[in-house]
Amino acid sequence: MPYFETTFGVLSPTIRGFTVSLIMLMGAVPSFFSGQLADRFGHLRIVMAGALVFTLGVILEGSASQLSIFLVGRAFAGVGEGLWLTNVSVYITEISPAARRGTLVSLPQFMATIGVCTGYFTCYGSIHIDSSIAWRVPFIIMGILAVILAGSCVYLPNSPRWLQINGRRGEALRAVERLGISSAEAEKDIFTPSTDNAPPRPAMTLSDFSLVFNKEYRMRTSLGIFILGMVQLCGIDGVLYYAPTLFNQAGLPSGTASFLASGLSAILMLAISIPASLYADNWGRRTSVITGGIGLSACMFVIGSLYAADNVHANTGAGRWFVIVLIFCFALLYVSTWGIVGKIYASEVQPAKTRAAANSLAQGLGFFTNWLVAFATPIFLAHSSYGTYFLFGGLSLFTVVVLAMFMPETQGQSLESIQDAFHAPHWGRQLRSIISSLG
Repeated sequence: MPYFETTFGVLSPTIRGFTVSLIMLMGAVPSFFSGQLADRFGHLRIVMAGALVFTLGVILEGSASQLSIFLVGRAFAGVGEGLWLTNVSVYITEISPAARRGTLVSLPQFMATIGVCTGYFTCYGSIHIDSSIAWRVPFIIMGILAVILAGSCVYLPNSPRWLQINGRRGEALRAVERLGISSAEAEKDIFTPSTDNAPPRPAMTLSDFSLVFNKEYRMRTSLGIFILGMVQLCGIDGVLYYAPTLFNQAGLPSGTASFLASGLSAILMLAISIPASLYADNWGRRTSVITGGIGLSACMFVIGSLYAADNVHANTGAGRWFVIVLIFCFALLYVSTWGIVGKIYASEVQPAKTRAAANSLAQGLGFFTNWLVAFATPIFLAHSSYGTYFLFGGLSLFTVVVLAMFMPETQGQSLESIQDAFHAPHWGRQLRSIISSLG
């Protein structure tokens, strides 16, 4: 935006990447321990605290007149986002009936897609305002939404599973009733004693974090950390944050045209997110991850090949249109597969005893890889037009191979019955044992 540059100056690729990605870097810090806080105080209290810290951050950003103040505000916003975003998926996972868990847990991703779409067109509209309010308006809107999120936590019921493992059965029963969970499902899955559902220790110590890597839980923790880390390394954040730059590089002639193309991709992402969220429980988690990952890696490899073969030119040839269409396809594939399944799977495979702590570690790594992609993408693009795409394609394909080997299906199962899959033999672990014995 011109008035953003008037306020802060023209940012170099490195400073631009750092400014955009700082919110993710700071979000990683509280993510690593927010699960422990949630175990002690409840998910809703931590979500509320995070929303209020985020509000403080966007106030500083929206009122800044110096880049240093803007960065401080972005850091506060990141800390707040790390607190609330880490716990939202776990909270929804724990309050959802098994038959609808995929759809309900996918709602934050669906709302994020709405946010991306709204953000593009808010900026497209406000860019015509003849003052610095042009770039401040989005931060005002974010602050209002954060206050609404904090206020909603007052009225929502606590997780009945969290209440149960903390010895508050009466409150858990009332929460089950408010949530509309059937008494049969609640008695079978929530109120039945289980070793995996033993209460987490209230004190936040290093041993609490090491518990998630005990032999009994190691596989589930590793899967959660891997999937949330790697779904970011496919390059989606580079596409979302720098879509105008990518379209301009592919040959769209003006900033307005590339910005409109970015808005069109956001509309299409929103449109496909609706059926993808509604039918998240009708398509297996493994199927979604494997087919989506193959498509994502194929898009990246083809784009990289077109640039490497010098078939993309600004004013002539079909190469640029292939790149633009493939960027659209990549974004649509992501929001309908990996964007939904990643957060669902990372939360639902963890037992109650370690769910909050393991998910916070996974979300923390997700924030870090998110920051890495957002920071590095403009730098990579400035040095190579094709290497970035090959890198993201290779990482996506690697993720598909690993998850195809080690990822049990969880579709339609209760949180408690999912744990049985990790006690039963799985061909991926059997293969690993065979290789180990041969070695």
